[in-house]
Amino acid sequence: MTSTDTRGADRPVSSVRRVIIASLVGTSLEWYDFFLYGSAAALVFNKLFFPSFDPVTGTLLAFATYAVGFAARPLGGIVFGHFGDKLGRKNVLVVTLLLMGIATFLIGLLPTYAQVGIAAPILLVTLRFVQGLGLGGEWGGAVLMSLEHGKPGHRGLAASWPQVGVPMGNILATAVLALLSVLLPESAFLSWGWRIPFLLSGVLVIVGLWIRFTISESPLFVRVAETATRARMPIVDVVRLYPRELLVAIGARIGTDVAFYTFVLFILSYVTTTLDLPRTLGLTAVMVGSALQLVLIPLFGALSDRVGRRPVYLAGAVGAAVWVFAFFALLDTKSTPLIILAAVGGLLFHAMMYGPQAAFVTELFSTRLRYSGASLGYQVAGVLGGGLAPLISLALLERYDTPMAICVYVAAALGLTVVALLFAPETRDADLTAEREEERLILETTTP
Repeated sequence: MTSTDTRGADRPVSSVRRVIIASLVGTSLEWYDFFLYGSAAALVFNKLFFPSFDPVTGTLLAFATYAVGFAARPLGGIVFGHFGDKLGRKNVLVVTLLLMGIATFLIGLLPTYAQVGIAAPILLVTLRFVQGLGLGGEWGGAVLMSLEHGKPGHRGLAASWPQVGVPMGNILATAVLALLSVLLPESAFLSWGWRIPFLLSGVLVIVGLWIRFTISESPLFVRVAETATRARMPIVDVVRLYPRELLVAIGARIGTDVAFYTFVLFILSYVTTTLDLPRTLGLTAVMVGSALQLVLIPLFGALSDRVGRRPVYLAGAVGAAVWVFAFFALLDTKSTPLIILAAVGGLLFHAMMYGPQAAFVTELFSTRLRYSGASLGYQVAGVLGGGLAPLISLALLERYDTPMAICVYVAAALGLTVVALLFAPETRDADLTAEREEERLILETTTP
C-alpha cells in the first residue's frame, strides 16, 4: 500500500522533538518504577515479605506478586485506552504517570512481614496492581503521541523512542539498586537501603509531569475530535472490527516479552540463586545490555522505515530463539565477561524486535480505535508473556533441574511470534487516516 498520510509532515521540528522527548522521559520513569519492583522481587522481596519460606519458594512468591502487575495491565489498557480514544492521548498520559509514581513511592514506605505479618505482602500486591494499571495505559499513549506527531516515512523511528524508555528505565532501576548494593552492607540494604529507589520515584514523577504538561495533543486525534467522529465504545469496536489484527498484535508480542524477561529479570535470580554468584554481576550484565539497547532500538526502528517492519521483527525473533540456548551456556561458565556477553546478545536480538514493534502494533488500527486496539493487544500479551515468564522459568528449573527446559520454553514462545508475523500485513506504508467501511457504517448508525 502506498502511503497517503501527510498529516504530521508540516509539524514544526521542535514540536515533534518535544513530544518525542516527553514520551521518552515519561515512559522511562514509568518503566523505572516497574523494573524497580522486578529487580527488588528477585533480590529483596523474597527475604522481607516471604521470609518463612525456603529461598526458591520465597523467590517464586515474590515473582508471583510481580506477575500481578502484568495481570492489571490489560485492565489499564482497556480503561485508559477507552479514555485515550475518547478524551485524548495527552490527558490520559498525565493520569497514568501519577498512578505509577504514587504507587511506587508508597512501596518504599511499606512495613515488612516482620513488622505487620501477612498485611505486608497484601499491601505489596495491592500497590503492584496499581502499578500495572498505570503502565497498562502508558505505553499506548506514549507511542501514539510520537507516532501521530511524526512524519510519514519516519514513523518507525518516531515510535521507537518511547520504546527506549524500557532500557532507560531498566538502567536507572538497576543502577540505583547496584549502587546501593555496593555502598551498603547486606544488613543495611535489607533494612532500609532498598527503600531509597522507590522513594526517589516521587521526585522523578514531578519532573515527568512538568514535561508532559508542555506538549500538544496528537494532531490525528484533534482531527477526529473536531469532526465529532470519536468512537462511543472503542474497545467493543476493536474486538468487533479488528479481531485478526488484535490476535496478530498479541501473538507477535508474546515471544518478545518471554525472551526479554528471561534476558533481564530471570538472569538475576539464576545468577544469584542457582550459580551462587554476587548479585552485582547479574545487575552489571543487564545494565551493559540495556545501555546498548539505547542505541539499537531506534536504529532498528529506523531500519524498519527502510525495509519494512516484518523483516526486521522476524530476524530478531529467529535470532533470539537461537541465542537463548547460548545464553544459559554462557551463564553456566560463571565467567564475568561471558555472562555480560549473554545479556548483551539477548538484548541485541530483543532490540531487533522491539525497535519496529511500536509502529507495527499501532499501525494495525485506525485513529479512533488506535489507543484501545494497540493497548489491549500489547498488554494482553504482557500477561501471557512477561507476566508468566519468570514463574514458568523458575518452575521449569525446579522440575527438570536444567536450564535446557527454559530454552525450549523461550524458543517455543518466539515460534509463536514468528507465526503471528507471517500472518500479519506489512504496515510500513499504511495510511494512518484510513478507516474501514464497517467503521464508517457503525459511526453513521451511532452518531446522533
